[in-house]
Amino acid sequence: MSTERVKTIKWIGAVVLALALGVAGGYWWARYTMSTSDSVAGSSAPGHPANASGAPSGKRRILYWHDSMVPNVKFDKPGKSPFMDMELVPVYADEAGEDSAVRIDPSVVQNLGIRLGTVERATLNRRLRAVGGVVFDERLLELVQARVEGYVTQLHVKAPLERVRRGQPLAEIVAPQWLEAEQEYLALLDAGSGRAQTLRDAARQRLVVLGVPEATIRTVETTRKTAAATIVTAPIDGVVTELGVRQGASFMTGASLFRINGLSTVWVNAQVPEANVSMVPVGSRIEAQATGWPGTAFNGQVIALLPEVDPETRTLTARVSLKNVDYKLSPGMYVTLDFAAPAGESQLVVPSEAIIATGERNVLIVAREGGGFDVVNVTIGAEQDGRTAILSGVNEGQSIVLSGQFLIDSEASLRSAVNRLETGNQAPTTSMEKQQ
Repeated sequence: MSTERVKTIKWIGAVVLALALGVAGGYWWARYTMSTSDSVAGSSAPGHPANASGAPSGKRRILYWHDSMVPNVKFDKPGKSPFMDMELVPVYADEAGEDSAVRIDPSVVQNLGIRLGTVERATLNRRLRAVGGVVFDERLLELVQARVEGYVTQLHVKAPLERVRRGQPLAEIVAPQWLEAEQEYLALLDAGSGRAQTLRDAARQRLVVLGVPEATIRTVETTRKTAAATIVTAPIDGVVTELGVRQGASFMTGASLFRINGLSTVWVNAQVPEANVSMVPVGSRIEAQATGWPGTAFNGQVIALLPEVDPETRTLTARVSLKNVDYKLSPGMYVTLDFAAPAGESQLVVPSEAIIATGERNVLIVAREGGGFDVVNVTIGAEQDGRTAILSGVNEGQSIVLSGQFLIDSEASLRSAVNRLETGNQAPTTSMEKQQ
C-alpha cells in the first residue's frame, strides 16, 4: 500500500473520531443544560414543587430528601427510594416550617370542588339494628306431670300447639293412689278430736304431694264425695307444645303428660357483632318490628348476653324479652330489633366523608387561613348517621375539607401533597382543572 493512501485513511479516521467526540460532547452539554435549567426553574417547570416563599429557587437550601409516600424517613442525598419505585423528593428550608402544609390559590379551590366543614361538639346517639328469631319464653314453661301411675279415660286436648286457657280441662285420668288418698282424707274430714285434726291435715298434705289437683281437693271438701276419674286442667294460658299421652293410654310415675308454654312474652335471640357488644347492655330498652305486623311496635328489653362467641361470624347472642301484645308474635317469626346505646357525653364530631383512611392511620385535611391546608393525624371513635367522633388531633371550630381530599392527597401521601397545584399565575394548569 502506498504512503499517500495510508495518510489518506488516517486523515479520514481522525475526522470520523472528531465528529463522534463532537456529537457526544453536544449530547452531554444539552443534558447538563436541561438539568441545570430544571433545578433553577423550580416551580416554574411543570412537575416540580413551587417555591412557597417566593424567593428565587436557585437560592433555596435543601435540608434533606424523602420518599413522598413515606415522609417521616429522611435521607441526606438524592437517589431511588428504598420503599417505592420513585426518586426521592427534596425538602427545602423554606418548607420545613410548614410541615404537611399545602397551599392552593383561592381561585383554584372552587374549581377543584373543595367543600369545607367545621369540627363540632355533639352527642352521638349510637344505634344498632339486628334481626332475630322469635322463640318461646322458657320462664313461662309449665309441665303437667304424673306423680303416680294411671291411665287416661278422656282426652280434651288432642293435638299439639293448641291454645289453652288457665283452668281449661286437659284430660280425665284414673289413678288408684289418688283415689285411695282422697278416701282417707274424706274419712277424717268430720273428725272432731285434736289428734284426728292433725291426721286430717297430714292426709290433705299427702294429696298435695301426690299431685292431686287443688280443684279436686276442694271438691272433696265441699261435696264430701270422691270420684273415680280426676280432671287435669291447664295451669296457665298458653300453647300445648308437647302432648305426652293419648286417650285410653296408661302412663308411669314421672311421665310428662302436657308441656305448656306461655305467650304473654316471647324471647328473641339476635346476633350482635362482637365489636358492638357495648351497645346492648343487659337491661337496655329496645323496640322491635315484625314483617307480618307492619306499623306495630313491640317493646322489650335485653335480659341476657349469652357468654359465647360464634367463631365463624364473631357474634354474640343477645336475648331480648318482648311483650307479645294480643299474641301477635309466634315462635319462628323474624323481627328487626333497634338497639339504642346509653347516652354518652358530648364529643368532637366531623362528617364521616372528611376522614381519609390510609390503612395505617386516619387523617383530616384542615383548612388554614389564606388558602393553606394542613394534614392532621386523628384518632377516630364511633360512627353514627354519617358523623364520626374524633378522640384526638383537632379542636372544636376548626375548618376541615369535606370533599376534594383526593386532589390534595394525590401527590405526596398527606405531606405537602399539592405543591404542584400551588398558587400563582405561574402554576401550570392541571389535567383536573382542564376537565372542569
